[in-house]
Amino acid sequence: MAGNWKMCKNASETRAFFEKFTPGVAGVNDRDIVICPPFVDIPAAVESTRGTNIQIGGQNVFWELKDSAYTGEISGRMLAAVGATWVIIGHSERRQYFHETDEMVYKRTVAALESGLKPIICVGEVLQDREAGQTNWVLERQFNHGIAKLTPEQFAQIVIAYEPVWAIGTGKTATPRIASDAHTFIRSQAVEKFGTGDVRILYGGSVKPDNIKILMAEEEIDGVLVGGASLDPASFTSIVKF
Repeated sequence: MAGNWKMCKNASETRAFFEKFTPGVAGVNDRDIVICPPFVDIPAAVESTRGTNIQIGGQNVFWELKDSAYTGEISGRMLAAVGATWVIIGHSERRQYFHETDEMVYKRTVAALESGLKPIICVGEVLQDREAGQTNWVLERQFNHGIAKLTPEQFAQIVIAYEPVWAIGTGKTATPRIASDAHTFIRSQAVEKFGTGDVRILYGGSVKPDNIKILMAEEEIDGVLVGGASLDPASFTSIVKF
């Protein structure tokens, strides 16, 4: 159950969030609880969750491992040093606004793994792809170029998040059947390329307390990547404890 805060909250707001959220999810140990705040809030998040069942991640990572002249970038080594253990890679907003490619997704994933981070790799189609019946073609392309080049050992350490771009921040949610069908296809790609479908696949796209139960009732959906609803402690608590 992962939360992506995007470009929201400062350090004091981060601490205030965890003061309310942490008691509500105490004792929930049958699922991973991950929150990915902005880079500048990670130290406050790590400090606020030390000794709890909540894990902290970054929202992106650069592919170079060593200190180098890449102004504005953050390496996996830096994320790990401040206590992050997860990282989101290839989110649709990174692809849309910053023109990230599947090749970049692959390079970032390898760097994350070599830094000891657990990647959440995002895939998904835009509305015109969905309407043109190209969803599976897009998912196959993203899998082939961004995931399939991993070694079996690397693949065993990743999580995949299916996020239909047309359902992110729009209030539109893919029906459980639409989400399940996409997850089934992604899992079939894993079987074809790696010989196993044993990979956690999350759903992301306008997940809220009032739709979490019907989404998680689908056998193919292993968890969720939550945007706006993860910013409110009560809302995200309800989602985590669906």
